[in-house]
Amino acid sequence: MKLELIYFAWVRERIGVPRETVETEVATVNALVLELRAREERYDLAFSDMSVVRVALDQTLCNFDAPLEGVCEVAFFPPMTGG
Repeated sequence: MKLELIYFAWVRERIGVPRETVETEVATVNALVLELRAREERYDLAFSDMSVVRVALDQTLCNFDAPLEGVCEVAFFPPMTGG
């Protein structure tokens, strides 16, 4: 499947691009992150501490065990705070 990945804040800074399109056959967000981390060191650095990363699938906040079937967009970002 083809997914549009979007990175925000320091996740974007560590990966070096604001967005990219990837082809993958993985079933969950966790599996996608593992696949990305295996690609290059910059992804491994960005996703080294998953407790400080959040994910949204098609603009809906999700858990990392969420399935990717039917998803078009995956966004990764740090937790949001304050008002």
